[in-house]
Amino acid sequence: MGIWYKGNLNQAVNRREFEGHIYYIRGTIKVEEQCYERYGIQTHFIEEGEDYLTLIEKYVLPLYQIGDILSISEKVIAMCQKRTARKENMKLSFWAKFLSRFAAKSKNGLGMSEPYKLQLAIQLKGLPLVLWASICSAIGKVFRKRGIFYQILGKEIAGIDGFYEHSTFERYHHLAVLSPKNPNGVCEMIYERFSLSTLIADANDIAIEILGVSPDLKGKEEWIKGLLQDNPAGQDDECTPFVLIRLIKETEAEPYIPITPIACPH
Repeated sequence: MGIWYKGNLNQAVNRREFEGHIYYIRGTIKVEEQCYERYGIQTHFIEEGEDYLTLIEKYVLPLYQIGDILSISEKVIAMCQKRTARKENMKLSFWAKFLSRFAAKSKNGLGMSEPYKLQLAIQLKGLPLVLWASICSAIGKVFRKRGIFYQILGKEIAGIDGFYEHSTFERYHHLAVLSPKNPNGVCEMIYERFSLSTLIADANDIAIEILGVSPDLKGKEEWIKGLLQDNPAGQDDECTPFVLIRLIKETEAEPYIPITPIACPH
């Protein structure tokens, strides 16, 4: 995406409240000659096993207007599905400790240089495939080709999030969240229950991937990426996993004080 922000996006000047429900203006964005406004809806810290339908009823529906699109962080759905792993339940193998030494380190986020994250990949995909991916990745680096490791192991491994000691949420120091199960099915269920156009996104300040969409949004994934290109859910401790996207027509957009982006760290 090439848009990187430092710190929390929830600035007091952009805070709004409607009947006790707090949301933050995330500004407008123009896609295909139409203007859309985004609203980051603040929630409590969502725990494992909570019901995402209940969460939508509580936080989203009071602010929803007909025609809005709901973007949901994949981490929330994964937490609701209990798609998690904890350090205390894992035992590091020799290979996890050894291979993690050679993994690329980046300021953009924690990768397989974290031994527990690599151990989780081994548990999910098996040691032979992880070894093969590591060998292919090493060869690829010689020819300046990156991303081979994740191409071989797939989205499930690329989507592991957590075991990050610098996370603003202490819980994620020892907890990892996997990719949600059946994200298209989740979006379809939400659409059938609430008639709410829904997508599940795995987004950060570098890239965005659309994991699932409701039936009415199928085939529109690239358009959706444009709506979320600046990661309006945030990358810090915003607790805004739900983002409403609204087409602005006759009405004016709400006043918004933008946050100045910084150069993307490498």
